[in-house]
Amino acid sequence: MFNFTVETKKPAVVEETVYDFIALGGGPAGLNGALYAKRKGLRTAVLAYDLGGQLKNTSSVDNYLGFEDIDAGALIDRFVSHLKSLAVPLITSVRVASIEKQADMFHLRLESGRLIKTKTLLAALGGSPRKLDVPGEERLGGKGVSYCATCDAPFFKDKHVVVAGGGNSAVESAMDLAKWASAVTIIHRSKFRADQTLLDKLGTIRNIQVRLETQILEILGSDHVESVRIKDKRTEEVSVFPADGVFIEIGTIPNTALFAGLAALNEAKEIIVDGLQRTSLEGLYAAGDLTDQPYRQIIIAAAEGAKAALSASNYLNKKGL
Repeated sequence: MFNFTVETKKPAVVEETVYDFIALGGGPAGLNGALYAKRKGLRTAVLAYDLGGQLKNTSSVDNYLGFEDIDAGALIDRFVSHLKSLAVPLITSVRVASIEKQADMFHLRLESGRLIKTKTLLAALGGSPRKLDVPGEERLGGKGVSYCATCDAPFFKDKHVVVAGGGNSAVESAMDLAKWASAVTIIHRSKFRADQTLLDKLGTIRNIQVRLETQILEILGSDHVESVRIKDKRTEEVSVFPADGVFIEIGTIPNTALFAGLAALNEAKEIIVDGLQRTSLEGLYAAGDLTDQPYRQIIIAAAEGAKAALSASNYLNKKGL
């Protein structure tokens, strides 16, 4: 589905090059950050294991301005093609082992041992959705299994969907889905952890049902979600519950381990940023799902990447770097 290739002949990636701006991450935040940095005349590169970020967790996108409905893989291809047209190096299939700042320079040591230097750095490694880790979840990813109700709710118009989770995000997702789906069932293995105000509102929505103390054991279906196998933890009864989709809303893990000793993190291990995407460390910017901003959307991540690049350009100009 994701049919893109990375340019390796032009432009050449020179190990001795000192970059003005590196986007660490290949999702919308990192790619758009690199685009804006390049257009500001900065020596720029993208450093990532692969390209696409969490776009690869969905099948179609219908809420990105300018595209009424586009395959997620095709949208990634558009992003990559745009960067190639500006000759931005895309350094992929690599992982960063450590990051240090020495004077006004960031030293990125790859797992291969290679050292890459940059004057400014954009942290855009995103986040990883917490998974149920049950059979069928990976196989049916993008085929009825989703981790973003805001992104995918319209694709389940007049369908019956399940929301897995019991916190605020699960309840909010269920309420968003109820506007599209004919029926929504929240399935959670224990008691609700959501705020009471949300639960009060939940109780007024007629097409939402709740099954607590119930565990999802497996997601079933051939080429799309058809049902879930569940276990009532009070009675130990196992049954099959029909569903056209499963929305897993049990939290996100921000990919911030590399930055734990560099920038200030909040209790959720997210990087704290200001309105210009600046972190607590001068020259380090952050954008997208690893930051403390609350909305996980493609267009927001891309916009934050642009802000970070513009902020980095101003920083370099002021510092005379």
